[in-house]
Amino acid sequence: MTTNKIAKLYERYIVPTYSHLPLALVKGKGVKVWDVEQREYLDFFSSWGVSNLGHCHPAVVNALKDQAKKLLHIPNNYYGLLQAKLAREISESSFGGKVFFCNSGAEANEAAIKFARKYGKGKRREIISMYKSFHGRTLATLTLTGQEKYHFGYEPLPSGFKYAPFNDIKATKEAINEKTIAIILELIQGEGGVNIADEDYINELRQICDKRDILLIFDEVQTGIGRTGRLFCYQHYGIKPDVLLLAKGLGGGVPIGAMVVKKEIADVFSPHSHASTFGGNPLVCKVGLAVFKAIKKEKLLRNAAEMGDYLKEKLEKLKKKYVFIKEIRGRGLMWGVELTIEGTGIVQNCLDKGLLINCTQDKILRLMPPLVIKKKDIDKGVGILDGVLQAEKEKI
Repeated sequence: MTTNKIAKLYERYIVPTYSHLPLALVKGKGVKVWDVEQREYLDFFSSWGVSNLGHCHPAVVNALKDQAKKLLHIPNNYYGLLQAKLAREISESSFGGKVFFCNSGAEANEAAIKFARKYGKGKRREIISMYKSFHGRTLATLTLTGQEKYHFGYEPLPSGFKYAPFNDIKATKEAINEKTIAIILELIQGEGGVNIADEDYINELRQICDKRDILLIFDEVQTGIGRTGRLFCYQHYGIKPDVLLLAKGLGGGVPIGAMVVKKEIADVFSPHSHASTFGGNPLVCKVGLAVFKAIKKEKLLRNAAEMGDYLKEKLEKLKKKYVFIKEIRGRGLMWGVELTIEGTGIVQNCLDKGLLINCTQDKILRLMPPLVIKKKDIDKGVGILDGVLQAEKEKI
C-alpha cells in the first residue's frame, strides 16, 4: 500500500473533515516516525501534544499490554480501581480537586460548561472566553472558541457566551456582568498562535473571580502534563484555578480527558448530572498512571525545561538570520515562530526534508516536540528548518 492509494481510500470512504498533508504514518518510536514507504521523520509536533512521551513509549506500551489481558472496560456505575488511582494522582499533583473523566479535550470543556451553569443555579450562566482561543469542535465548545472562522455555517450558536481580548484585563472586566459565572482561558493559546498569558493579567483575573464568585477555568488540554516544563502550566503563575481541563498528553496516545474541580465545589455535580460512557475506563487509566510514573522516573519535567531553553536559543539564532521571522515565543517545549510570510509552504518543505511541524493562523510555525527530546534531535530538526528557511530566503 502506498500513500497515494491510502489517500484514495480516504477520498472514497472518509468524511472530509480534515485537510491532509501527503503523509501516511505507520510506525513511531520516541521522536521519530516512519511512513508507509519507510521514510523517516523527526516529529516536532507530537500530534498537537498528544504524544508527550514520544511515540510508543515503553511505559505506555507495557501498560496497554498488561491491562488488555485483564479488563478493558467497566461501566461507571461500578467502582474502578485504576480510575480511583489516576484521580488521586491528578488531584495530589495539582490542587487537591476532584476529577471527572471523559474522552477528549472537547468533552472536558463541555463538562466545564455544564458545571459552571449548574454552579450558577440558573441565575448566572454566561461564560467569558478569549478571542483567538480554541476549546473544541462540539457545538458548545465551538461557540466557546473565540474565533469566528470556526462558527461559520453552524448558526444559530448556543447563547450564554461572551469574548474578551486575551491579556486585556480592562476589556475582561467590562465583559463581566451580573450573569457572569465563569472565565475560561488557555494559559498559552495554541491554535491562536502560541500566545502566552501575562502573569499580572492572570493574577488579577484570580482576584476578580474571588471577589465576584466567578469560576476561573484553565483549559490545559495542550499545555498540561509537562508541556511547559511544569506538570501544569498554571504552576508557573503562583495561583490555582477553580477548574482545570486536561486531555492530550494525559493518555500518552490513547483518548482520555479530565475535568478537575476544587473539592469545595465538586458536589455541584451529583449523580446523573453528567456522564461519559467510556470516560476513565481501566485501559486509559492504566496508561494515564504510566504517563505520570514515566514523567517522574525519567525526570521529563526537567528535560522539558532544559531542552525548551535550548530550543529557544536555536530559534532565536534563526530569527537573527532571517528578516521574515517576526517573533519567537513560547515556554518549555511549546514554541511559535511568527513569520511575515505564509507558513504552510514551509511546513510542506520541512516534511519533504524529514521534519514534522505545524502552521497555525497562516503565519505561525508551531513546534511541540515530545518531552523525551534530546539536544541532538533539536540540532537536527532546527538544521532542517534552517535549510528550508534559507531556500525561502533565496526566493524573496
